[in-house]
Amino acid sequence: MVILLKKFFEILGFVLLMCFSFIYTEKTVSVVKEYDEIMIELKRKGIEYEVDAQDAIIVDQTIIPGQKGKKIDLDKSYSKMKRYGRFNESLITLMDTEPSISIKNTYDKFVISGNEQKNQVAFLFLATKQTDLTTIFKILKQKNVKATIFIDFYYYEAEKLNTIVSYGHEIGNLSLNYDYSDSSFSWLTSKIKKVTKQTYCYDHSFSEETLLLCSSSKIHTIKPSIITEARPLSEIKKSVKNGSIISFHVNEILEEELPLIINYLKTKNLDIVTLSELLEE
Repeated sequence: MVILLKKFFEILGFVLLMCFSFIYTEKTVSVVKEYDEIMIELKRKGIEYEVDAQDAIIVDQTIIPGQKGKKIDLDKSYSKMKRYGRFNESLITLMDTEPSISIKNTYDKFVISGNEQKNQVAFLFLATKQTDLTTIFKILKQKNVKATIFIDFYYYEAEKLNTIVSYGHEIGNLSLNYDYSDSSFSWLTSKIKKVTKQTYCYDHSFSEETLLLCSSSKIHTIKPSIITEARPLSEIKKSVKNGSIISFHVNEILEEELPLIINYLKTKNLDIVTLSELLEE
């Protein structure tokens, strides 16, 4: 028994010694690194590279996404330069910093725009029972534009969803006649999420019921900044700006004017992106 206890304490002492040695070595390395000329220069340069993250803007029940910040990744940059042998600014590695208030997990607000500091807008096309998107898809492909297609219960077919995704577009959820209290909302959400991770709800009247139902499913509710009607091109020319979310009902006028709309936005140096891209912080 005495021999066993002695052996136990010998092993315990060895383990504690190893742990102490490891901790001491780690602290020694950290202290040496802090006083290394490369690390000192990296910290000095950090101010030049640091960009503060912007919080999402929340006003009443609306939200506009913020923007990630940037700062030097000290550990990665130091490791690269240490192998190189000296400080080299071209080896600086940057890392993102997240906003304190983010759109990512904020579902109980209406999304009304993208970040206005980015030269981007998003197209939303509403597809209901009688909608034929063939011409729209052809124009978007010719112009190399990606969009978000909002479909309702009656438009749904598995093949149609696969076609939308294969073209690089996103899929939004209109439920049944924009009624998110209908059981078709959950059903259609499950079908959409089989082909793509992301989906959205659509609202044109700040409906608190829609917001509540969609937020409870952790889906963002989009309230477009421009809802086009009779003459899409002229309406867009009057109102478009950085971050605009532009909604279209598909008809012959839109098919005629869509190439002109895309050309016009490009002359304004506005990139047309999907909702996911527009809302990315």
